[in-house]
Amino acid sequence: MSAVVISGKELAAKKREEMKQEVADLTAIGKQPGLAVILIGDNPASRSYVKAKQKACEEIGLHSVLIELPEDTTEAELLQQIGALNEDNSIHGILVQLPLPNHISEQAVIEKISPDKDVDGFHPISIGKMMIGEETFLPCTPFGIVEMIKSKQIPIVGKHVVVVGRSNIVGKPVGQLLLNEHATVTYCHSKTENMKEITKQADILVVAVGRANFIGAEFIKDGAVVIDVGVNRLDTGKLVGDVKYDEAKEVSSYITPVPGGVGPMTITMLLHNTIESVKRMKV
Repeated sequence: MSAVVISGKELAAKKREEMKQEVADLTAIGKQPGLAVILIGDNPASRSYVKAKQKACEEIGLHSVLIELPEDTTEAELLQQIGALNEDNSIHGILVQLPLPNHISEQAVIEKISPDKDVDGFHPISIGKMMIGEETFLPCTPFGIVEMIKSKQIPIVGKHVVVVGRSNIVGKPVGQLLLNEHATVTYCHSKTENMKEITKQADILVVAVGRANFIGAEFIKDGAVVIDVGVNRLDTGKLVGDVKYDEAKEVSSYITPVPGGVGPMTITMLLHNTIESVKRMKV
């Protein structure tokens, strides 16, 4: 058996094509969606992510603004900049590219963004609403993962999901979203005992630990769905996931590749949230 590949690249392209028309329709009535991205310092990986986000905005006709600030920007200056964007009616989504310099509190920055423009879905109000199943902006990577699973009509209700990883950005929220879809969810992490025994019970296995080739075939139940969130660069320069892809695809029913899996969907759901922000505007 060789798994069916869930291509995030293909699904993202399809969704972005649909978004183009949506953005055109909104722009025609004077409501062009606008996304502001703040980049602090010159982290090459962050710059690369920001470039990809800008390109995606351009692709679907979404207005984007990039605000570049020096590494020594103070927390107060950054919060002031966010405050101005909160009041800017041409901006419907605000994203501060992480990680931040050590002298700036990530939590303070996230909490400064208006929940109405929190298209990253990281504000405590957004997270709280997600927990109780209310309408809100969902964190982009977990949201994209759920969309990928649904795109293949893979059953979620009543299935056992095992999430390996408990980060606030992916692990915790993806488990909650799948719980909201009526799955039974188990989390594994660095302190979990007998992890292999637990992951082998998973109908859907989501791996988000940031460790190259961490999960091999021996962790996976025959026929399981494997979602690999990790993106790791080997010394050779090759990009790989947290899952040993060649092994895993021989035992799983569906699998996401790296690259071209979850990554493209993360940016796509950011675009989706920005468009949704316009639709939710009171005016």
